[in-house]
Amino acid sequence: MDNQVYFELYRRSSIGVALMDSLDDLVRKGRITPQLAIKILLNFDRGIAEILASKVKARLTFKGHLDTYRHCDEVWTFLIKDVTFKFPQRNVPSVFARKIKIVCCNSKKAGEK
Repeated sequence: MDNQVYFELYRRSSIGVALMDSLDDLVRKGRITPQLAIKILLNFDRGIAEILASKVKARLTFKGHLDTYRHCDEVWTFLIKDVTFKFPQRNVPSVFARKIKIVCCNSKKAGEK
């Protein structure tokens, strides 16, 4: 079995929140066990990370003002203000955001370079 540890980052996405709400309801109603809910969430963490890594090929550039950054337990967090996103491969106008948060984690397995 795969010993890779997957981060729980995508649980805060809209689909992750919906999944957790549904699992909470099922556990509360006694239709599934808490252990099964945890197993489902772990599979979600693995699945979403693998699909995004293998299927998403979109690129973008962004420019903004770095407000804050942190590095803790091999996870980098950047808070950036007044950000402009550009999508070079599409005929899409630039997108502006007042503030964004970027979380970066090592995607390689232990021992990989």
